[in-house]
Amino acid sequence: PLVPPLRPAGSMSVVEHVREMAAAGLHSNVRLLSGLLLTMSGNNPELFSPSQKYQLLVYHADSLFHDKEYRNAVSKYTMALQQKKALSKTSKVRPSTGNAASTPQSQCLPSEIEVKYKMAECYTMLKQDKDAIAILDGIPSRQRTPKINMMLANLYKKAGQERSSVTSYKEVLRQCPLALDAILGLLSLSVKGAEVASMTINVIQSIPNLDWLSVWIKAYAFVHTGDNTRAINTICSLEKKSLLRDNVDLLGSLADLYFRAGDNKNSILKFEQAQMLDPYLIKGMDVYGYLLAREGRLEDVENLGCRLFNISDQHAEPWVVSGCHSFYSKRYSRALYLGAKAIQLNCNSVQALLLKGAALRNMGRVQEAIIHFREAIRLAPCRLDCYEGLIECYLASNSIREAMVMANNVYKTLGANAQTLTLLATVCLEDPVTQEKAKTLLDKALTQRPDYIKAVVKKAELLSREQKYEDGIALLRNALANQSDCVLHRILGDFLVAVNEYQEAMDQYSIALTLDPNDQKSLEGLQKMEKEESPTDATQEEDVDDMEGSGEEGDLEGSDSEAAQWADQEQWFGMQ
Repeated sequence: PLVPPLRPAGSMSVVEHVREMAAAGLHSNVRLLSGLLLTMSGNNPELFSPSQKYQLLVYHADSLFHDKEYRNAVSKYTMALQQKKALSKTSKVRPSTGNAASTPQSQCLPSEIEVKYKMAECYTMLKQDKDAIAILDGIPSRQRTPKINMMLANLYKKAGQERSSVTSYKEVLRQCPLALDAILGLLSLSVKGAEVASMTINVIQSIPNLDWLSVWIKAYAFVHTGDNTRAINTICSLEKKSLLRDNVDLLGSLADLYFRAGDNKNSILKFEQAQMLDPYLIKGMDVYGYLLAREGRLEDVENLGCRLFNISDQHAEPWVVSGCHSFYSKRYSRALYLGAKAIQLNCNSVQALLLKGAALRNMGRVQEAIIHFREAIRLAPCRLDCYEGLIECYLASNSIREAMVMANNVYKTLGANAQTLTLLATVCLEDPVTQEKAKTLLDKALTQRPDYIKAVVKKAELLSREQKYEDGIALLRNALANQSDCVLHRILGDFLVAVNEYQEAMDQYSIALTLDPNDQKSLEGLQKMEKEESPTDATQEEDVDDMEGSGEEGDLEGSDSEAAQWADQEQWFGMQ
């Protein structure tokens, strides 16, 4: 038989019945019966032995844990540990008589270490990380199982205790050399790839078809040092190996790396590929939703959000995707609420912190936004978009000096690539004294990557200030030769207007609106062109425009303040 037969009911004590039900996963039944038995024990202390009381408390606590009543579970686990302590004292005073009944009972007692692990799980669910660390720290090192070391490593890392975290991750690998998440933990704490690989070398050599693992470690070592190009090349080489082709995790990592490298087109392609392979994929979908929203594909973002909510509303990603839809629809209060809800579900969600920070910034709450961007930088020190958000806050509050210091730091830490050069140039453009420096930096960036959209946009902005429209047109045409982007088409339209090429300017605005129907500036440019084409109706159209404009503004204000309630709720969903 698949299920081993239970012992005859008559020969089992009531506590053994509870144990059997717990082992069979009948949690609601365990909860009811153990609750009643504990009341009986309270009314008549002689009814159950100390070891039976300990078991009843643990099984009752386990059933509460299963029902997600974590605070109640902790109190019962604590009582169980006190009972166990009393039990240990009595067993020392009165050594076992060696009768047959006590031996199997002592063998069946729930593990005290397992109880402490469950308590730590409860504390993490209650966001009481210090208590979780304290309870696990109390377990002697030799008695710590791999899952205890793994939980400790993650808690230490979150608390900023890097050395202790490294020690615990290494202990996990010593016990389980193929614990890949522990490997990623070590790499994220700046442990060298070669040192990590040396901990797994024996397993790699002794098991067939594991030769890819050393390359995998090398790839993620590049990821965590911010060397995006080499990380992409290494993961691509892994992905091309027939045995690892179409691996969803590798495709997700590739998509994320392309995004970090500013190659949004390839990032979207890889996310789509991963999604086709696994329609229930959640990881990374927040970044994918953000990229779609940036491209103006708001309908796709809405559909993605709905699909993710159907998969799970207990992850941050669906809330972030929905928040991106609100943010790019200029409904900042709602975006703020959704970002805060995502943070409540996962305080380590970088995308949620960026969403909430951007919403706060656009609502004029710059100091609060700065806190969120700083936390995002702490969690993802190699992600440039975290620094971009913070620098935008500094520039919005006219703190050009702070913005310059931050941009220089990023340039030094992440290296001189097209993205860091452009970021530094963006700050230099804000100060009349450093205009020439901005020009040099942008030229360097465009030499490295002629198709990097942010660099093209900033160079165009500089050429516009200098009224070098012909140079700007040549730059934009060159950038648009191999890609299509709403902002580039719109800026090209603006430059063509400046040199009186009205017909082509209208074409460029139309292309921009095809790519992003919500692009307000392209719409304004097109409407202006149409007005100039029919000057006889100009006054009539202006009146209509004024009416439309006021209506639009009313809608936007309505959509943002539609939710004074969103803003009110924000305090409940702020960062813990």
